[in-house]
Order: sequence, then structure tokens, then C-alpha cells
Amino acid sequence: MIQIKQITQTNQQDIRIKNEPFKIWGKMLPAYNNGVWSYQTDIYPLAQVTEMCFPDENYDYQQMSNDTVFFGAYHQAVCIGLAVVQKGIFKYDYLFDLKVNQAYRQQGVAQLLIQQAYEWAVARGNLGLYTIGQDNNLSACLFYLKAGFRIGGLDTDVYRGTAQAGKADILFYLDKKKQKK
Repeated sequence: MIQIKQITQTNQQDIRIKNEPFKIWGKMLPAYNNGVWSYQTDIYPLAQVTEMCFPDENYDYQQMSNDTVFFGAYHQAVCIGLAVVQKGIFKYDYLFDLKVNQAYRQQGVAQLLIQQAYEWAVARGNLGLYTIGQDNNLSACLFYLKAGFRIGGLDTDVYRGTAQAGKADILFYLDKKKQKK
């Protein structure tokens, strides 16, 4: 059974979960027309499917704990998933990082972490959460929509001048009105 717990100073080493690879198999193409967001998907031919892995973060619990909360997903006392939430300056807290060990993916672990983070944000008096997904990480983008988030913005310039030029960030929002049960 999976348990979701807030990570404290006592178990702070659990925030050091390694990043694991994921498939890049398509792209989300958001559109904003007449005040409404929609999207299409561009599925890559099999020969263009690649794999990507983000560099491991070097989170420092002591340095981050004033404005960040960490939630861990535990299976038999081993942390197998992590949600990192930063306190927002407006009415949404920022889901800064969400990861689940490959062996536990597609088993509802990420949804449990999001639910805990969402409840924490609402208990603080906020409307909910927001997060960012790279447009070429189609699995993540579709997951956020399935988890109850909605598209709320697009940043096409964030990677300009970097090795990731050509990618865009899609902003996703989860709030009381849109929360799925």
C-alpha cells in the first residue's frame, strides 16, 4: 500500500530521488481562441521517438524548507515518489517537481501526490496548484490534463538561446472548480 507523507527534517534524505528516463513520443500543441484553451497532439513516427532524463536535482532541505514543502510517496518505508511544492505569491502554489520511480508509474502514485499537494494548497487559502510541462513531454502534458489540470498558458520563449531552443512550456492549473474526484 502506498502512503503519502510530508517529508520533514527527520527524513529529509528522501527528497533526493533520482530522475529516471521517459519517452519523448510526441508534442502538445496548445491553442488559445476566444478565451478558451484547446490542444492537438503531434505523435512522432516510431523512428523519431527518443528517451530523455532530466539531470538530478541537488535539493537542500534546510535551504528550501521556508518556502517549499515536500511530499513523499512511500511503499514499505521506501520513498518511491516525490512532489515538491513551492508557496505561491498569488492564489496558486507551484508544483515545482513531480516524479515517480519507473517501477511504480501508471499505478496512481503521482495522482496521490498531486491530491496531497492540492489539499495542502487549499488549506493555505489558495485556489490550487499550477505546474509546467514541456510541450514535447506529451506523456506529462496528457497526465496533467487527466489528473484534472487545465491549460492556462504557454511560454514559447523560455528556452530561447539554450540547448533546448524550440521547446515551449505549457502552464497547467488545478483549482477547486476543475478538481477531479
